[in-house]
Amino acid sequence: MVDELPARNVGLDLVRVTETTALAAARWIGSGNQAEAHRAATRAMAAALNTIDINGRIVIGEERGSPVDDLLYSGRVVGTGHGPEVDLVVDPIDGTQSLVRGRPGAISLVGIAPRGSMWSPVPAIYMEKIIVDRRAASVITPECMDAPAAWTLALIARVKEKAVRDLTVIVLDRPRHKHLIDEIRATGARILLRDEGDAEGSLVVTSPETGVDVLMGIGGASQGVIAACSVQAMEGAMLARLAPQSDEEMAAVREAGLDPTRILTAAEIISSDEIFFAATGITHSRLLPAMQFHGTHATTHSLLMRAETGTRRFIVAEHSARVGRR
Repeated sequence: MVDELPARNVGLDLVRVTETTALAAARWIGSGNQAEAHRAATRAMAAALNTIDINGRIVIGEERGSPVDDLLYSGRVVGTGHGPEVDLVVDPIDGTQSLVRGRPGAISLVGIAPRGSMWSPVPAIYMEKIIVDRRAASVITPECMDAPAAWTLALIARVKEKAVRDLTVIVLDRPRHKHLIDEIRATGARILLRDEGDAEGSLVVTSPETGVDVLMGIGGASQGVIAACSVQAMEGAMLARLAPQSDEEMAAVREAGLDPTRILTAAEIISSDEIFFAATGITHSRLLPAMQFHGTHATTHSLLMRAETGTRRFIVAEHSARVGRR
């Protein structure tokens, strides 16, 4: 049985979590030190989550037994224990390599929903996705997963009343996407190639002010669950299917009882509309400005979404410059 979240808006608690994490991670922008950046962000997020009055269980978190602090692994209990039973998806830094290279697109993310409402793809690593905003949600059907990219892009362009060549598509820059990229380029649509960060990409796609129309291709399975939170909150549409990239991953998926042929929607991945989702920018993205240190204080830019009410808040906060120093 799915428990209800409390009547009060826990969203601001989540924003404080992502703000705290971003402040800690931002000290490592351009450092080249991925392990230390990840350690700082993980410690900050774990400590902040444990101040919230929830009985939380991380459904999608960090890999257990990694060389950095083992604080946010999938299955770990977080919160004070005094409050509703909830599921969480967490990513202290979506785009860690981008952060330590000083590149755009690194953000901190956390989502929350009632206990039992989040589907877990563990031990799957990869997932194929198509994500669109609310204007194109009505035309995305399961047939799109196996259809040529040109066909899907034509559907999106028609409902958005624009030419296919005016569409913008996010795709991860991976060798496995060579055929997909060639297909999209043949239509004339524009492509934004990403090194990483397909969870942040889902936020960009579902936000109308960014001008990005669709995300396509194979990315992380855990990022797919994170993406489903933002898709649900923004009334977009998402199709997803596990996409094992090795025999070992396929065997692990089948052993776990997961069906790699099943096509899932966002509503099947997160089976509740009682979702709160928070994100704070670390380096600059199309949606959230980078956080900045000003000597006496630091400024963060965050996004808070509540699916049940359809509310989206952009929050600018100032913090003491002492916070997040290493």
